[in-house]
Amino acid sequence: MHPSPQPEAAPHATPDEFRAALSQLAAGVSLVTVHDPDDGEDVGMTATSFLSVSLEPPLVLISVREDSRMDEVLTRTDTWAVSVLTEEQKTIGSRFAMKGRLSDRLLFADTAHHRGPRTGAPLIDGALATVECRTEQRIPAGDHTLLLGRVLEAVVPDPAGRPLLYFRGGYRSLG
Repeated sequence: MHPSPQPEAAPHATPDEFRAALSQLAAGVSLVTVHDPDDGEDVGMTATSFLSVSLEPPLVLISVREDSRMDEVLTRTDTWAVSVLTEEQKTIGSRFAMKGRLSDRLLFADTAHHRGPRTGAPLIDGALATVECRTEQRIPAGDHTLLLGRVLEAVVPDPAGRPLLYFRGGYRSLG
């Protein structure tokens, strides 16, 4: 038996190659929110990087760009929330994802929401589900920080709702 040839060390995939490959993976769209304890402001970011990690204990994971306001605030507070958006909430997902967007204060002023009872973070009214979390662990990962969160409360207000999906660079709905 001959050993398998060892491939030469290949350079990493380029960011464009990586983005193109992962655009083939459909993902649910969520809004991650936090209440800044220092200035009392709310901060939100659209995310497709929200996933379940464990049922016992209930743990989830989010990925946050390390130079973002969200990452900055999450170094000062350990509570945050996630609202899973419905297909009717495409505008919310788009507005909180824009580069050079309006201030979070203006975005939240135009977005129907309420305070989470466990975290005080904004929860989007009409969301498919909401999850309130406390950070268990921060994990540096390239240009992002992964936050492992313990679920403090999870609510599904409308089990018949339809999720907003992100696929091939755009929002989609279940067919």
